[in-house]
Amino acid sequence: MNAKERLDAASIEKKLREAGKEARVAVFPTLASTNTTARQMAADGAQNGAVVIAEWQSAGRGRMSRSFFSPDGTGLYMSLIVRRPLPAADATRLTTAAAVATAQAIEALSGRDARIKWINDIYLDGKKVCGILTEGHISPESGLLDYAIVGIGVNIAPPESGFPPEIADIATAVFTEKTPPEGAREQLAVEIINRLLGFVDDLISPSILTEYRRRALYLGERVFVRRVDETPRAAIATEIDDEFRLVVRYEDGTTEALDSGEVSVKKM
Repeated sequence: MNAKERLDAASIEKKLREAGKEARVAVFPTLASTNTTARQMAADGAQNGAVVIAEWQSAGRGRMSRSFFSPDGTGLYMSLIVRRPLPAADATRLTTAAAVATAQAIEALSGRDARIKWINDIYLDGKKVCGILTEGHISPESGLLDYAIVGIGVNIAPPESGFPPEIADIATAVFTEKTPPEGAREQLAVEIINRLLGFVDDLISPSILTEYRRRALYLGERVFVRRVDETPRAAIATEIDDEFRLVVRYEDGTTEALDSGEVSVKKM
């Protein structure tokens, strides 16, 4: 991607204003992690709706301490600061709202059908195109979220040298050709931020749950449930409940509503 395709903070802010949203956007050539930078900015007083974007990340992070491959120019790597006095449990609602906002934005930009793998990954044609990581800081005085950081990483186009061997079979991009349409990254950033800010204003909106359920992967399928330091357990994924928990039925007939962990159709 050449220099003219670099992201421009002022242009993103202008398009958001035209859509009725106010956001302060900062674009960096490179960062270790947009979440790390956003967290520091939030601790220093950055306001609700501040956005950090990096052209590439040297130490991008995902859930369960995994790294997130973040090459220069072919992806969108950003973190949005949410400053609302929310219960800590609403961090899950932020994650699911971000998943819906991102899926909708990808669909609007590409026309492709985006699906959500519980709880925070976006898939296209059975392969991962986006990961989301939400981190929060709880006020010791109120017990509420002082702020939350919603990190979103989207593969816009395949890297010039391809995806690394360890993820080549499971990763994809919004646009599978090497060169995406002009302005695609900027437009995707605008679409995601606009939709997510709208959801943040009403996290209990039933439309978020409806849209999440409609895109949920693996319902009715055999999956493996994994928690840290535990052996994966086979189960059938049955539904997404009203609290965005994945309900599974194990082989012994017991059921559980998952609020943590990870699921996969392959034994991990």
